[in-house]
Amino acid sequence: MAVVVTACGAQRDGGESPKQVTMNEQQATDRAEEIVHQAVDGMSPTPTLERTGPETVGPCIARDDHGPDDRLQVTLFYKLTGVPGSEAKSLVLQARDAWLKQGYKYNSSDQEDMSGAFPWVSMRTEPDDFWMEGITGVLDRAKGEGLATLKVRSPCFLPPGKSSASTEAAPAALGEPQADDPARHRALGHSSRIYDALQARPAPTQPGEGLGVVLDGSGASVHHAWSTEPLPDDMRARALVRAEAYFRSAGWNVRHVPTREGSPAVVARHPEEGTIAQVAASTTGAVRVAVTTPSHGPASADV
Repeated sequence: MAVVVTACGAQRDGGESPKQVTMNEQQATDRAEEIVHQAVDGMSPTPTLERTGPETVGPCIARDDHGPDDRLQVTLFYKLTGVPGSEAKSLVLQARDAWLKQGYKYNSSDQEDMSGAFPWVSMRTEPDDFWMEGITGVLDRAKGEGLATLKVRSPCFLPPGKSSASTEAAPAALGEPQADDPARHRALGHSSRIYDALQARPAPTQPGEGLGVVLDGSGASVHHAWSTEPLPDDMRARALVRAEAYFRSAGWNVRHVPTREGSPAVVARHPEEGTIAQVAASTTGAVRVAVTTPSHGPASADV
């Protein structure tokens, strides 16, 4: 917990401007749909695409420039239904192979994510930098049955009428992780999946939030912190329940930790990576998320 609590001020040094991507909502949606169909059209058995998840177009999340701005991002999230649960693993691996044939790259090359009964793969396109995931949700762990889902997220882009993206610099901890750092991709990937579970829009980046490298007794870690928009009490409570359900279904070790706000925080540890995630209600009505993943090897301490 010390990593999660003390790392919340992590943010990069300097005021480098975010990438200026020329794209509109329709172009981003069309490209994301193309990437989905590149994965699905050749699959056997043939699944049915069922759109799910939050609204398609929203503010940037899990971005690496840490400043609030007016850019948007398109996210498509599909369940692959109409096939037996025993085929979910095969569908995710078929998606991976189809994307590799397109020349797309792994966000990380960890083969353990793809070798088990419920594989997960994270990839990205070049040069337009769309991020996509193939995920096997667990339906029946004993029988090896799951539900395959595909997610594609566009790069951040400026909406019509905007010529620049303003950012605000903030003090740094130990700077930012390198773009090709596997720990950076793990942290952002976990944040992305927590966002999908919460089903709540992200708020503009607040002071002390963002992506950075922090140092604790076990060495350097990559830390990503962000918040949702303020939610009514009942919606916030349901969001926390969904986050906990996601962690448990994905095999994380989960505990509740008391907070000053009254509602216990959900704290989870990934058993292989040592990544620690905290999801907690705030007095502002928002849900706060913090993800900390070791840069080198698994963490030694449990949650």
